[in-house]
Amino acid sequence: MSSLPAEGYRLPNISPKAYEHPADRAASAALAAVPYLDVAVRKLIELGYERALRQSYLGSSVRLADDQLGHIHTLHRACYVTLDMEPVPDLYMTQMPVPNAMAIGSAKPIVVLGSSTVGLLEGEELRAVLAHEAGHILSDHVLYRTALIILLRMGQSARIPIPLLPVRAALLEWFRASELTCDRAAALVTRDPMAVARTLMAISAGAPAKDLNVDAFMRQGQEYTEGGTGVEKVSRLFLDLNVTHALPVKRTRELMDWVRGGEYDRIVGGDYLTRDQAFTARAEAGGAAEHYTEKIGDLFKDAGDSLQDVGSKLGDWLRGSQR
Repeated sequence: MSSLPAEGYRLPNISPKAYEHPADRAASAALAAVPYLDVAVRKLIELGYERALRQSYLGSSVRLADDQLGHIHTLHRACYVTLDMEPVPDLYMTQMPVPNAMAIGSAKPIVVLGSSTVGLLEGEELRAVLAHEAGHILSDHVLYRTALIILLRMGQSARIPIPLLPVRAALLEWFRASELTCDRAAALVTRDPMAVARTLMAISAGAPAKDLNVDAFMRQGQEYTEGGTGVEKVSRLFLDLNVTHALPVKRTRELMDWVRGGEYDRIVGGDYLTRDQAFTARAEAGGAAEHYTEKIGDLFKDAGDSLQDVGSKLGDWLRGSQR
């Protein structure tokens, strides 16, 4: 098991585009093409849902700092040093039965760490989780992600307005893709892709990584992505569409394919796109762009005759919510 990166390791001014997964890039572009979507998402924020979400964590969780579980806060802070990010967002720990973490807040993000995550994971694996959330913030995923969390909570406690149902479905489709980008961010911050694989394995099993076999878990990922009958592959497709996060075995396979392709070593070696450089999408995103444009378009067409029709419905809802 490799040790944590030496203090001072950093990737100055790194752009999230340097390691962005093509599926994330394509899904984000597909969302941007939906009329009124950004307006609807920002309206959810303005209506106070985000403020209530933030206050709930402030009132019911523990904010970590140097004098409050300082060893965890040190890991958290180091992720932002490595990615050359300021300021460091507040970190909260809250009671959660299932290992999880999230970055929320459109203007001033916070990171929320579940208590069971801390109980399950050790140093490198815990750093991988915190680095993953830092990746969401650097990629500016937090606006859409906060809206998605609000919509998922609305669905638990009340009826979601009909125009927002396809918004939730489209955001879920995008979020699964965004996770693949942030797994890469975690690998870069830890300088240990296997630590990310161990983290996904431990969270999947609910057991410490030291008690599990990561090589067997990676073979399982290969079986899931490549093996099986036609019926089994269709079943996997429907399973993928009904989860908030891409499946761990699939995420591990995606990450390790990227590492084997040489991009990880190139970036760790200091050869990467910076935030002050123009980004041009490469051809590899073409197939993913077509897939997500079609998929997200279909999600909205289920609620109307066209994207423009759904856009009009969202506009009507927005105007009604202002009264």
